[in-house]
Amino acid sequence: MLRVSVAAALPGRQEVMDLELPEGSTVADAITASRVLERYPELGAAQAGIWSRKCSVETRLRDGDRVELYRPLVADAKAMRRARARPKR
Repeated sequence: MLRVSVAAALPGRQEVMDLELPEGSTVADAITASRVLERYPELGAAQAGIWSRKCSVETRLRDGDRVELYRPLVADAKAMRRARARPKR
């Protein structure tokens, strides 16, 4: 058995679910088992990753992995810095 966690973060709320899955389970299996998309359907198009590194949903899990769902950025940080640095006219 693998012990993994699935983390989902929304504005103002974060949830981490601990799971036990059979050997050979994938990121998709962890997301399905956590039922996170039932509670937060807006994360359906989110990118997945393990420990802050993006990965495919077909990636096999190892014991202790933390599956994370990354929602799209609302604003590009680089573009915001450039806008603040522009001289005011």
